[in-house]
Amino acid sequence: MEFNKYFDHTLLKPEATEKDIEKLCEEARQYDFASVCVNPCYVSLAKRILSGSDVKVCTVIGFPLGANATSIKTAEATTAVLNGADEIDMVQNIGLVKEGKYDEITAEVGVVKDACEGRLLKVILETCLLTKEEIALSSKACKEAGADYVKTSTGFSKGGAKAEDVAIMREAVGPELGVKASGGIHTLEEAKAMIEAGATRLGCSASVAIMEEYRKAC
Repeated sequence: MEFNKYFDHTLLKPEATEKDIEKLCEEARQYDFASVCVNPCYVSLAKRILSGSDVKVCTVIGFPLGANATSIKTAEATTAVLNGADEIDMVQNIGLVKEGKYDEITAEVGVVKDACEGRLLKVILETCLLTKEEIALSSKACKEAGADYVKTSTGFSKGGAKAEDVAIMREAVGPELGVKASGGIHTLEEAKAMIEAGATRLGCSASVAIMEEYRKAC
């Protein structure tokens, strides 16, 4: 895979404006990133700006806590698809993980996956709140439900991606699923560490800076 295609160029700050999203999309087009990841209200805008490119539009649901009712997550996914989203990043219900209710995690992810109508579904585990065992078990539950990726973090909790957590996720899901590392990846060294641990996608707001560092290193 080309290095630029690891990146979901991301802007999820609540104060992001339309101009900020336009800049994000133009950068993504320039560097030919895998996708932009934007809040749901900006999906249609991003889709219009990126028309004619192969950069996908990704959005988030159940974000950032994962504690929405399943019906709300499903409605969010349906709306995202109608607005043109190609990929959907959903936060799992972390409380269910803490209670060991992995069957309920599988059921919720499965329902949301159906609502995605064939679009990629990435499930955010929020690894900083989980034990190693919980990371592995929730990864397996998401795989069983038909998710396409498991993802480390929202970037809005107590910590972001760690290579050791990425490795646990990769071992849990095997080679069939994608693993997305996100949250706190700011340098080329950090990006490479995540890829070496098994990440196949990187969620970054620092994508441009990392790409420039990569080009200089080459």
